[in-house]
Amino acid sequence: MLARKIKWLMAICALMVGVHIVNLSTNGMLYQYGIYPRQPDSLWGIFAAPFLHGNLGHLLNNLVGLIVFSSLLFVHSLKRYLWSSAFIIVLTGLLVWLFARSALHIGASGWIFGLWSLCIATAWYDRKFINILIALLVVFLYGGMLFGVLPNDSRISFESHFFGAIAGVVCAFFQAKLYKNKM
Repeated sequence: MLARKIKWLMAICALMVGVHIVNLSTNGMLYQYGIYPRQPDSLWGIFAAPFLHGNLGHLLNNLVGLIVFSSLLFVHSLKRYLWSSAFIIVLTGLLVWLFARSALHIGASGWIFGLWSLCIATAWYDRKFINILIALLVVFLYGGMLFGVLPNDSRISFESHFFGAIAGVVCAFFQAKLYKNKM
């Protein structure tokens, strides 16, 4: 079962790398599929933006976060992980589309901040030992991510970070209701 989870994660990472290579080879033509807040034609960006990155450093940073937090969440089922990821991507993207400043918003950071806060909030809603252990580990090793939800660089979508963190907490709440006594 773990092998299946790893295959899914590697496929997601390969997709991100593939999209980045295509975007580079087309001189950034795929950026048009990012999120442009309140632009109706940009609604598709909710699904595309997490796979678009500004440069190699942006992509690599997001891949590391995605791998770390996804791996921690693999203590739960693959179905739960995929549901959580989809929920976080959609809610984060929708909130960015509705409320973010007028700028291009791309990257998996919102998803990653959502997975980060999901790791922490799951311990609050589902107080199993493993969830508490994961939350403590995440807070100890990655607690500094909290500062990523604050605006500090106009080139970085702090809104994606902020709304992603909110989406992760909301996801943990719904999971507590949805998966109670199922897992």
